[in-house]
Amino acid sequence: MNAKPGITLVLGGARSGKSSLAQRLAEQRWKAPLYLATAEILDAEMRERVRLHQAKRGGQWACVEAPLDAAGVLERPPAGRDGILVDCLTLWLSNVLLKEGSGSVASRKEQLLQALARCPVEVILVSNEVGMGVVPDSALGREFRDLQGWLNQDVATIAGTVVFVAAGLPLVLKGAL
Repeated sequence: MNAKPGITLVLGGARSGKSSLAQRLAEQRWKAPLYLATAEILDAEMRERVRLHQAKRGGQWACVEAPLDAAGVLERPPAGRDGILVDCLTLWLSNVLLKEGSGSVASRKEQLLQALARCPVEVILVSNEVGMGVVPDSALGREFRDLQGWLNQDVATIAGTVVFVAAGLPLVLKGAL
């Protein structure tokens, strides 16, 4: 697949500032953005994280929760939305791996990549760069790290712009902001 100018991938570690940067970019570019949330609220701590994320977004935002079917939303965004912020691919991959098993990852990833190529609006995707830390001590952790790295590489290949965020500072790896 060739790079598509309307796709931006924002990578970084935990609490690097990647989601804040992605939201700022979306609000600068679009009048009616869609927040595609991949997280599921399974406990009080996650409920609070979601509440804080929602509080940071203005009234122009709509939100769709898609823990597994991000591809479906990308191919058929709600009417009137002029851009989609996907936050985040890391949780999406975790959901696929834990709910459907590693056998589903390749087909789900291909669906996601095809949906990005066909998406009728611009997309900003947030994803964690998980390969820069300690090697996970479990087989599942190592599998997830590898799958996340490959997913990030594949999305970066088709993205027109790729940005790495550390300490709140963006470093453009591909394209331009």
